[in-house]
Amino acid sequence: MDSAIDGGRPARLAVGVVSAGRVGAVLGAALARAGHVVVAASGVSQASVRRAETLLPDVPLLPPDEVCSRADLVLLAVPDDVLPGLVRGLAAAGCFRPGQIAVHTAGSRGVAVLDPATEQGVLPLALHPAMTVTGRPEDVERLAACCIGVTAPGDPEHGDPRDAAGWSVAEALVLEMSAEPVRIPEAMRPLYHAALAHGANHLTTLVGDCVQLLETAGIAPAERLVAPLLSAALDNALRHGDRALTGPVARGDAGTVRTHLARIGDADPDLAAVYRALAGRTAHRAAAAGLLGPDGVRDIETVLEEK
Repeated sequence: MDSAIDGGRPARLAVGVVSAGRVGAVLGAALARAGHVVVAASGVSQASVRRAETLLPDVPLLPPDEVCSRADLVLLAVPDDVLPGLVRGLAAAGCFRPGQIAVHTAGSRGVAVLDPATEQGVLPLALHPAMTVTGRPEDVERLAACCIGVTAPGDPEHGDPRDAAGWSVAEALVLEMSAEPVRIPEAMRPLYHAALAHGANHLTTLVGDCVQLLETAGIAPAERLVAPLLSAALDNALRHGDRALTGPVARGDAGTVRTHLARIGDADPDLAAVYRALAGRTAHRAAAAGLLGPDGVRDIETVLEEK
């Protein structure tokens, strides 16, 4: 198939997916829906095989080197720590060729990790969907409501004008998948990914801790109780930032915070330490937002420092 690129828009491409994990299968299906053709995928676990059967029907499952050799666009959807070794191995085996596009989905890495492929004439791109991917068909539809962090070689705004070509191809691929491209500079990829992980992963942990405490108090169904509260809190935080803070810390109600720490400490000492750390962060954010005065901050900090 012709992998020529016209005006920054990818032509109809033969796509190879390495591997058919949650992200790879979903992005492969999204690219197929956009008119590209998934010609091969790799996957050995039962979950990957089932996922490929659902999202990439009739696509042959082959070893990664064969997938790469067949593709115009190689989608490398493997964990961040696995990616460097995979790229080196495929390059050493001669699987890349000039004119190919190599796309990886590792959030914390830019395009430098693809240097072994770039040296063989491949256009390197990084596309990371900023969403929780389950590997189910509905994820393909959810892409339309999400952003994808894109990184390409060079600086198209302040560097060589030729740098713009890769960024244009990356953004065109994202738009074809009905998502919104957001440019992430190479050096900022680790911080970008850390921010997303801090928000998404720790939010899940926070909700789990909240439910656990309620269940310890004998309250059920805990999830039903807190769902409206937490949904409203998230919506308000995204709309209004720190001005949306409420509760005893934002009010400087040190006595209530002291009681919270005592009761949580009885239920789960480790969780009390987490509450203490988050309450400290909340006090300083509330102060910066003009919600909590200096005296209130000192009162909260005094309680948080008590043993």
